Amino acid sequence: MSRVKIIKLLGLVLAIVLIIVGVLPVFRGNVLTNDDITTSIILILLGVAYIIISLKPEWTKAVFFFEGIIIGVGGYMLLEIPYNYGFLIIGVIIVIIAILAYLMKLPPKLLKLFYR
Repeated sequence: MSRVKIIKLLGLVLAIVLIIVGVLPVFRGNVLTNDDITTSIILILLGVAYIIISLKPEWTKAVFFFEGIIIGVGGYMLLEIPYNYGFLIIGVIIVIIAILAYLMKLPPKLLKLFYR
């Protein structure tokens, strides 16, 4: 097996682990707080996003845009001050990067990540 295939498989395993860790608090029967819910949503979506990007590289920009919205809105609505503002800023930055990638206004080194 080539080195690239091994790295891709390890990435998929990591994505599955992220999804499992995100779902664990629900199955443990713990009392869920807003922090637990936010962390679970973000971990699950990051895992799903990586799987989608691995299988469909042309969807990278759309998935990146969607992840930015989820991180920003989810973090802002569910976390306490000042963490909610941090997640909102991170989400907005991710959305701006995705929009700039759609418009092809990023530096060439960053654009090659979105256009494979």
